Amino acid sequence: MKKKDEAYELSKEQTTLSAFLEAYNQSIPDVFPHVSVATLEKFKSLHPVLFKDGDLWSIAQHRKKLIDWLFSNRPSL
Repeated sequence: MKKKDEAYELSKEQTTLSAFLEAYNQSIPDVFPHVSVATLEKFKSLHPVLFKDGDLWSIAQHRKKLIDWLFSNRPSL
């Protein structure tokens, strides 16, 4: 159970765009789209309410919303 708690705490950490990009692309299954800096910047510009703390990203806060956005906009990316 301790390992699960540690993974959850790590997912809540606020990180830079580049750290989020690396963590996201390493943890996402191959069938899901991987992202680039340009894709993340576009997502951020369209969802400013998710970035009240500036340019900080977290897996817990942004991953699912990003995946949903990627799948709903896949042809236009």
